[in-house]
Amino acid sequence: MAAALKLMSVMGLIVLVSILEIDAAGECGKSSPDNEAMKLAPCAEAAQDEKAPVSAGCCTQLKKIGQNPSCLCAVLLSDTAKAFGVKPEIAITIPKRCNFANRPVGYKCGPYTLP
Repeated sequence: MAAALKLMSVMGLIVLVSILEIDAAGECGKSSPDNEAMKLAPCAEAAQDEKAPVSAGCCTQLKKIGQNPSCLCAVLLSDTAKAFGVKPEIAITIPKRCNFANRPVGYKCGPYTLP
């Protein structure tokens, strides 16, 4: 009887931890938008100047994050992006400037819309 009670307690704890982990996942899964923004360092110049060329490294990183439009939006509006001088109205044009055919055209990101 005691062994069954211990087993049920352990199972209950496992279920509780699983539920908490699922709830803890945000727009970018288990990573925060600020952490994801750090990965977009190669995009810094292109995110501040619409005439700046977009590097291949930027497009590679952006393609990974851009598969989840809500994550991309959270990254563009993150405190880290702001601290690096990212202009969301310019940064939101980078997927188009990378020539991504399957970008989420028309996706609303705060007051901005993906072209």
